[in-house]
Amino acid sequence: MKINLSVLDLVMINKDSNAQTALHDALKVAQKVEELGYTRFWVAEHHNSISTGSAATPVAVGFLAAGTKKIRVGAGGVMLPNHAPLIIAEQFGTLESLYPGRIDLGLGRATGTELNTLHALRRSPDSSESFPQDVQELQGYFENHSEGKTITATPGQGLSIPLWILGSSTFGAQLAAHLGLPFAFAGHIAPASMRDAIEIYRSNFKPSKQLKSPYVAISINLVAAETDKEAEFHFSSHQQYLINYARGLKEKFPSPIADMTSFWSAREKMFLDRMLGFSVIGSPEKIRIDLGSAYQETKADEFIVVSSIFDTEARLRSYEILSNVVSSI
Repeated sequence: MKINLSVLDLVMINKDSNAQTALHDALKVAQKVEELGYTRFWVAEHHNSISTGSAATPVAVGFLAAGTKKIRVGAGGVMLPNHAPLIIAEQFGTLESLYPGRIDLGLGRATGTELNTLHALRRSPDSSESFPQDVQELQGYFENHSEGKTITATPGQGLSIPLWILGSSTFGAQLAAHLGLPFAFAGHIAPASMRDAIEIYRSNFKPSKQLKSPYVAISINLVAAETDKEAEFHFSSHQQYLINYARGLKEKFPSPIADMTSFWSAREKMFLDRMLGFSVIGSPEKIRIDLGSAYQETKADEFIVVSSIFDTEARLRSYEILSNVVSSI
């Protein structure tokens, strides 16, 4: 059993901290996981949030690429309905020109925000309906010049930038299969439809110039520590953050607490248990057993690990423990 590991870093802005610190902490993590042999390091687009620092996703990707040497870096992802495909082609064409062979472009169908922010972005609520056509338009900008092509993305044209379809439902699976692109499923927030989406993708995959056979990456919440209790303590920051979000509270990423029972209601715990059902939290031995089970269940080609931990040193240690565990399986 070979498990490929990557990272989705949410660039969380801790309470009493700021975006500058969060971005530099993300770079520190990227450098560490590069040293440990992880495959890729992604950041994601979020708007109108005081708790995430990667809203200008291509800028963040460039910062991370400049501070690393060989690990792939990219977007996991860009919410394409928020942008004109030509702009994304030029932005990621520029990144690929600066850091050749190291840039990934994951594309999401969701806008990732609410109506007021959509208005500020000058987008409409129905902008996601053209997502399949927008993906194909974007692909066209990366292709070499062809007869009848009147618009050129420079930089962009002729560059081999791997495109990914991101999804939290079966829609993304169907589109990725139809276009012959790798599929990254958001297991860290939407595990309910994960199994159906994987099956649909693999069963309907059509080979393409980019990819000859299906490739599935699944994001998974993972916190590793020396003991189960310590890991659960660190995970409580992420749990609090999601409950605060569900309560409509805009707050920075909270510090961990020892006892979540005093924080959540029974109903909130049920909601969180469903949302975070694809999570591996614990000591090295528990990580080994639970990650092995997750692999046997999904046969994922790659796990994209989400480790939202308040303390940066604990986050670095979590990725180190995971690397050691996987190398021993």
